Amino acid sequence: MSHIANDATVSGVRIGLPLAIGAAFAFGMSGGWARGLIDAGWTPGAAVTARVWIAALVLLIPTIVSLRGRWGVLRKNAALVAAYGLLAVTATQLCYFQAVAVMDVGLALLIEYTAPIAVILWLWLRRGERPTRRSVIGAAIAFVGLVLMLDIVTGAEVNVAGILWALAAMVGAATYFLLSAKADTGMPPIALAGGGLLLGAVALTVAGLVGILPMAWTTDDIAYRFGTVPWFVPVLAIGLIATALAYVLGIASTRMLGSRLASFIALSEVVASLLFGWLLLGQSPDLLQALGAALVLVGVVVVKLGEPRSTALGEPEIEAVALPRQ
Repeated sequence: MSHIANDATVSGVRIGLPLAIGAAFAFGMSGGWARGLIDAGWTPGAAVTARVWIAALVLLIPTIVSLRGRWGVLRKNAALVAAYGLLAVTATQLCYFQAVAVMDVGLALLIEYTAPIAVILWLWLRRGERPTRRSVIGAAIAFVGLVLMLDIVTGAEVNVAGILWALAAMVGAATYFLLSAKADTGMPPIALAGGGLLLGAVALTVAGLVGILPMAWTTDDIAYRFGTVPWFVPVLAIGLIATALAYVLGIASTRMLGSRLASFIALSEVVASLLFGWLLLGQSPDLLQALGAALVLVGVVVVKLGEPRSTALGEPEIEAVALPRQ
């Protein structure tokens, strides 16, 4: 992994590492907080809309500042911002919240984190870019882990709806990686994040108003493992910490570490998600699921190590915008 370390300086790693871990843990808490809202009567659509609006408003001023005197760049990349905001951010978060409504938050995120494998398969089928032997081995390891994680071999009841939503979130995450291949856009990362979030917030609101996306919420207190809190506590936690702060930390850390090293550290989001699922909801995987989760993580790491050094999937500046998506 020496070529990964070469992306970052020693001083950059010293500062960027805690920032990257902070970003991963901030992103990782979203599922736990959201599940409490959903159990209390919020629809996933309402929870995601609140989350995206809060983050978009927080990032609005930094977005405007980053584009000052460069509005032509925004017009030039309007399609990219639209795809990023509607697919890579909004659709991914909505599908993830739909998944955590019916399954453990950590397991849902692990399914989503198989996105690099989907990207490699897409590039193989679409562009004829054959995966390396290491990537194939990593994909096989992750698949075995996924089977164990979902308790398929024990005959346990599988929540098909939850798995399908998590897989849809994985497709959204894979879309993000493919969009990241567009390197020479001139679009500031904070502007892409802010613009995408604002567009996503508007789209979710319109979808709710016309009845396409079910919207329901309550101002009742929200119950968690440690007790109850006012409804606005999890809403602000998701919007301010798990989205706005997480994006800012992710952007800053990726610039210091390099996108390739940062993408490996971002895997700690899965650990954070499992931790917050236990702290907030009392969810914890059994021994077989824990083994499967470990294999999925190992498989994804092996896949990423198998990526050619020249690949665009982990290199462009755009990746600084969305180190984990949740």
